[in-house]
Formats: sequence, C-alpha cells, structure tokens
Amino acid sequence: MAARRSERQQAVSEHKRTLILDAARDVFAQDGLEGASLRAIAMRAGYAPAALYFHFDSKEAIYAEVLRGSLAALGDHVGRAVSEAAGPAERLRAAAMAFFRFYAENPGDLDLGFYLFRGGMKPKGLGRERDEDLNKALAAALNPIADAAVEAGASRSDAELLVVDTFAHATGLLLLLHTGRIRMFDASADERMEAYVGERVVRLTAGAK
Repeated sequence: MAARRSERQQAVSEHKRTLILDAARDVFAQDGLEGASLRAIAMRAGYAPAALYFHFDSKEAIYAEVLRGSLAALGDHVGRAVSEAAGPAERLRAAAMAFFRFYAENPGDLDLGFYLFRGGMKPKGLGRERDEDLNKALAAALNPIADAAVEAGASRSDAELLVVDTFAHATGLLLLLHTGRIRMFDASADERMEAYVGERVVRLTAGAK
C-alpha cells in the first residue's frame, strides 16, 4: 500500500515537473532567459510561484533542464541517422546533416541552444557547473561526426577540428535560414550544407588513400 502511494506521488510529481518545463519552454521562447520570470512560468503552468521551488531552485535551473532535454533530442536524432548509414563516409555525412536538419526543422531548439548570446557577446551563462554539463551534452551529440571522420582515416585532432568547422558552417547557414537572409543569396541552406559536407567527405576520403 505504501509502495503504491509512493509510486502515485512520484507520478504526480513527474507530471507537475513536465507541465512546468513545457510552460517554461513557451515563456523562454517568448521572453528569453533574461526576460523570463518564475512568476510567468508558474502562471503558464497553472501553479503558484512557490510551487516551482519544490522542483527547481531558479529560472536558470529550469532553463538548463529544458535545454538538456533539447540536446538529448538532438543526440537521439543524430544517433538514429548514423545507425542507418553504411560506411564511415556515409556516417559522417549522415551525422553532419542530421545535426543541421534538426535545428533547421526546430528553430525553437536553436534559440535555446544559443541562449548565451541573448545578452550580447559577453554571455552571462547558467552557472559554471550547468554550462559544463550542457556543453558535454552538445559535444556528445557532435561526437558521431568525429568518430566517423576517424573511421574514414582522419587523425583524432583533425577529426575534432572537422567538428568545429562543421558546427560553424551549420550555425552560419542556420542563422541565414531562420532570419530569412538566405533569400538574398537566392540559395538553399540545406543544399549549401549538403555541398559543404560533400566536399569535406571527398577531401577526407581522398587524403586517406
């Protein structure tokens, strides 16, 4: 009996936590990290502000949890794409394009990932421990690119530099895509990313021969 009661309480607690995170995602999308408040999140979730403190100690903690969920979804998306590819070159292509397309199709997740830039070029951050944890989650989602590059013949250091280059190229194109600036070039962000990844794969595989 006590075990069942504990399970019910746990289920209710998890449900409340999910409602808070869903509400927070909407508030952060509307107001950003700086503009959001615990009161606004609580109102959106249908709770009193004090109720949030049973689950989170600050809005930064809530933001970190929302972003952690987004990065987990990114990692799953990249992982599925890689698992369906045959051979290191195709896995490299699949991983890079999956990373790009996840954010191309989910601009809200891109906003979450770039929360640090809302305050300008000197980001406030979410606290050292949270920032390090979230950076590790992002790195884990990008690791399949480096792993495939190593399989294709790159050294580990060159593979890690390829991740940096791919990340920079993807985020630049995503910025053009989601601001609409890509139209001024009469170009497709997806096609430009495909072309970039294709060039890197060709250069890598040619160098490995």
